[in-house]
Amino acid sequence: MARVSQEHLDARRSQILDGAARCFARNGFHATSMQDVLQEVGLSAGAVYRYFRGKDEIIVAIATDVMRTVFEGYETAAALDPAPLPADLIGTVMRRVLDTDTHAHLVIQVWTETLRNQELSDVLRSTFVEMRTLWVKIVERYQEQGLMRDDIPAEHVARTMIALAQGFVAQVALFGEAPIEEIENGLRALTSMGKGS
Repeated sequence: MARVSQEHLDARRSQILDGAARCFARNGFHATSMQDVLQEVGLSAGAVYRYFRGKDEIIVAIATDVMRTVFEGYETAAALDPAPLPADLIGTVMRRVLDTDTHAHLVIQVWTETLRNQELSDVLRSTFVEMRTLWVKIVERYQEQGLMRDDIPAEHVARTMIALAQGFVAQVALFGEAPIEEIENGLRALTSMGKGS
């Protein structure tokens, strides 16, 4: 019997997660059954359960993938020299995170699901710590380059930048699509205070 390639296994896993994400974005985690997921992806129960033991495991996998996308976006941008300005940095990452209409809805659901799912809470907390650490490094670079005042702890600015990005995702999920240019322009205005017109 021929062995299945890793590419095939990865593609099948992605197929399951993409289908489940569409179901969850439409109906929420709790109103979506495993039967709904099976119908959406067009696979047998055996094929899906080969990858995931159940719905909670799928939810954790989707959340991990979305959070990883966010982190990698910031990590890539942070490696640039000089680091992109906050408006450009957050705009670039928002374009990656909001590349599908399911992501914003999933992010909100993941946040609420962490209140009852300890594994998911642990994943989110770990990702947040990584993200905050990365943002602290970015802010410190801004401070070293004289682009941002250095009398405010970088940790405080990092938390604020993360909160700003999270708030924008929440607005998109709750109130509908918003042009990413709006958050970019808003950040440009905020970071130019005191510089005049």
